[in-house]
Amino acid sequence: MSVSRHPVALRLEQQVGGATRLLATVMGLPLIDGIFPALIIAGALTTATGDPSVTGILQTGLLIFGGSATVAVILAEMDGTRREQLTSILLLGALLIPVAVAEAAVAETIETLLNFEVFHRFAGLVILAVAAKTASSKVGEYLPSPSIIIGLGLVASLEPSGFELIVNPNPMRLLSAGAAAGTGVGFAGAVALFAPRLRGNVDIDLFRFGSSVALGMLALEVLGLMPTQAPVALGVLGVTALFSFDPGSDGADLDEFVDDAPSPESATPNANGAVADGGDDADPTDYDALVDDADETDDDSEPGYGYPGEEESRAPWL
Repeated sequence: MSVSRHPVALRLEQQVGGATRLLATVMGLPLIDGIFPALIIAGALTTATGDPSVTGILQTGLLIFGGSATVAVILAEMDGTRREQLTSILLLGALLIPVAVAEAAVAETIETLLNFEVFHRFAGLVILAVAAKTASSKVGEYLPSPSIIIGLGLVASLEPSGFELIVNPNPMRLLSAGAAAGTGVGFAGAVALFAPRLRGNVDIDLFRFGSSVALGMLALEVLGLMPTQAPVALGVLGVTALFSFDPGSDGADLDEFVDDAPSPESATPNANGAVADGGDDADPTDYDALVDDADETDDDSEPGYGYPGEEESRAPWL
């Protein structure tokens, strides 16, 4: 990455080419590795009554589809005008949102094959793994990929006896899934819209670390370990966005100041002792000769510092 060595975006950058393809891979990865279906099955997008959860939709859209990897790709990799970037993001959203809705429709059928309590724990573990990989690429090397964790969760919670093909899925769940994907696309569009202002003024590494903490809070909510119903993950993400934005960190003014500043060579006096009036450089041997001549002159000259009439005497204050 040209601005941030984001571990997720950097690894994907080595596998795909082009900024648009890289952004599509980053935002579409939750649909591929099973994180998004796991959140749907775990009920992260709906309330206990089955209605869409606004906080759950925002948290999933901003942290799963958006997140620090999306910000890093848009600010550091995407070129072109603002309209071209927005067009690419909208085209990407036209593909992501229908796929997210389709996965939500299939998730209800898959849910009939699973032990919900067991799979619920694996859904929280996969978010914790993503948070750890986002925070540190070194730690991520020792953790299994999210798809492996989801696969293990499917095997551990599989109950074929309860299989039921749901032809008419819950429309509220489909709406929640589409809204979550749309939130992620809208977040990416907002970043692209304000990219000229954000580029150089956002500490992406700080935003990446804060996003990983917010993902950890979301995992605790999914696991049921968070005693409060407040949207803690959204609060952490908001504080992170506030702290990572530093308008005074723009390097343009600093570079201009450095260019106008005098060079070290011009600011340092001449090593040979240049004469102030533009004369020739002084030679140390000439200086020694002048000192010797001065000593001889003092020895042979008349007393000029003594009292009148006293030879070779000096005033006490000298």
